[in-house]
Amino acid sequence: MIVKPQFMREIRAWRPGGARARRAAVAALACCTAALPAVAADTPSPHPEVVVSASRVPVAGRESGSAVTVITDEQLDDRQVRIVSDVLRDIPGVAVNRSGSTGTLTQVRLRGAEGNQTLVLIDGIEVNNPAGASEFQFQNLLNAGIARIEVLRGPQSALWGSDAIGGVINIVTKRPGPGWTLAARGEGGSFSTLDGLAHFGYGAERLYVSGTVNRYETAGVSIADADAGNPERDGYENLTGRLKAGIKPARNFEIEIVGMRVDSELDNDDSAAVVNITDGDTTSETVQTYGLAKATLTLADGAWEHILRTAYAKDETEFFDGTGANTFSSHGSKKKTDYQTNVLFETPAFAAAKHTLTFALERETDTQFTNSGFSGPNEVSVQNTGYVGEYRLGLWDRLFLSAALRHDDNDPLFDDSTTWRTTLAYVIKPWGTRLHASAGTGAKNPTLFELFGATPSFTGNPSLGPETALGVDAGIEQQLWDRRVVVDATLFANWIEDLISGSGNTAVNLPGTSRTRGVELSLAATPRPDLRIDLSYTFLQTRDADGISLIRRPKHIAALNALYRFRILDRAATANIGIRYGGDQTDTVFNSFFPVEIETKKLEGYTLVNAGFSWQVTERLQLFARGENLLDEHYQEVFGYGAPGLGVFAGLRLTLGGAPGTGGT
Repeated sequence: MIVKPQFMREIRAWRPGGARARRAAVAALACCTAALPAVAADTPSPHPEVVVSASRVPVAGRESGSAVTVITDEQLDDRQVRIVSDVLRDIPGVAVNRSGSTGTLTQVRLRGAEGNQTLVLIDGIEVNNPAGASEFQFQNLLNAGIARIEVLRGPQSALWGSDAIGGVINIVTKRPGPGWTLAARGEGGSFSTLDGLAHFGYGAERLYVSGTVNRYETAGVSIADADAGNPERDGYENLTGRLKAGIKPARNFEIEIVGMRVDSELDNDDSAAVVNITDGDTTSETVQTYGLAKATLTLADGAWEHILRTAYAKDETEFFDGTGANTFSSHGSKKKTDYQTNVLFETPAFAAAKHTLTFALERETDTQFTNSGFSGPNEVSVQNTGYVGEYRLGLWDRLFLSAALRHDDNDPLFDDSTTWRTTLAYVIKPWGTRLHASAGTGAKNPTLFELFGATPSFTGNPSLGPETALGVDAGIEQQLWDRRVVVDATLFANWIEDLISGSGNTAVNLPGTSRTRGVELSLAATPRPDLRIDLSYTFLQTRDADGISLIRRPKHIAALNALYRFRILDRAATANIGIRYGGDQTDTVFNSFFPVEIETKKLEGYTLVNAGFSWQVTERLQLFARGENLLDEHYQEVFGYGAPGLGVFAGLRLTLGGAPGTGGT
């Protein structure tokens, strides 16, 4: 891509929302921090201890120059998260759009990039669907045994390849501790919702194994907005199973395997020829299968590491009409094998330096199979080979630098790409300050449908090239009040070129540059040992090459979560409240097809209030309840599609073995 020389002037000249917006953001942050009482308290962690996705090797959070947020299993449990995409709304820089009720198409955008420009990893498996516009099906991801979620923002292609223009969402499932753990959870509530989970785990010095089964079903609400005269409810069912195991036959050699399967069914509504969607009887069934095998060999007392991985991901979706006849099949698969070697060494005589050198080789094959009455069965595939190098340097235990370079030898159909990334973190310990910055480029390969797709009104374009991007960010993290409060502010900007868009009856790379830029603010506070407060705010500006704002990108997004721990009858209890605000945004609708007429619609902003309660009735039995959308807000995240109103849910959690009240449920 061409890096435009004026981009630094644009950053200096940019005023996010004008002086009024800046004053409002500063005032809000000041009010939040000033209101905190000065009492003795446990200190919140200023940053995650280890971040897996910000480098090709795990790195300490304070040493990462990337903008990354980590949601832990404890936070997932405290907020009673059942659908993972819901908790992503609490993270700065993230916008979530769901097309209706639970189980419907859910898109996640990082810093204004498209949904298919976010790479998603589950236990190291790339799960973006090659037959689904290279997006991950977030609507089917349940919180079943998840240990942590990392959201890494900014172009990451130099580390992780295609699909990482907006960033990376890395999901890691739980690895059991010593001994046996058996746990179960069951709940029910509004919209005829039932949710049940069973988990087992065993851990020993050289062996571990864990498994989780989660069954979720709901009658839901109408996907087509009920207020537009669509009373029919659209149900959703999901059965998720996960297995994770590892064995260490020697002190320096470990083998791990991961397996996951998701079976889901969804009642759909019909898309009208123009303008809107209406009640209908169509359905879809999806099977997602993911697997990984990994071997790690460590030599020279841990200084030289070799990692060999092979991963497989497959998404199969069948669509049916009201009579049960199959109308369309869409299957996407991804096979990937990679080898990585890491060399770690120190040079104490030179700036107390610590070095990490990484080299990796990746081979990936993406395949798409479709079958419809129009085109009949059709299977296409592309291959990619990636070469990755990364160098990390730590100086005086306070300055941390990294640089990465990657070359992708793409399928002969489209151009190869070379991407780079560099980061900086500087820790000023006496002040409790950490400066962080990053810059890098990204690449997004054309989807298989864009290359080879065929419908009555569309023919693929094998001459397409990758989408490309440049992204920069810089921020400051500050600890206040004896580390009881940690504030982080980050300024970011991205320039995206060669965007792929439909033009006539095919797809083309558009000329010009799209821009996204904004501010991410976060605050984590523990004013008392029994109280935790988390705040996030994002201001986002987007413009396409014609200067028009991009759709489904709210300018303002904010979230607040507060958790209070107390005791009832000398048993632990918690109460939490969550408030999420999504600002005004736009969407487009087709008023006609021939000739094509597109109208931009405004979607009003909304505020969602959720609350939860839990009580450890006995050492092994927990009672919990929660309310969602307590204000019964009516809103749309996609034009014409409804969203659930007020919902109330309650249930029990039972844990046998392991620590009381835990167990991956």
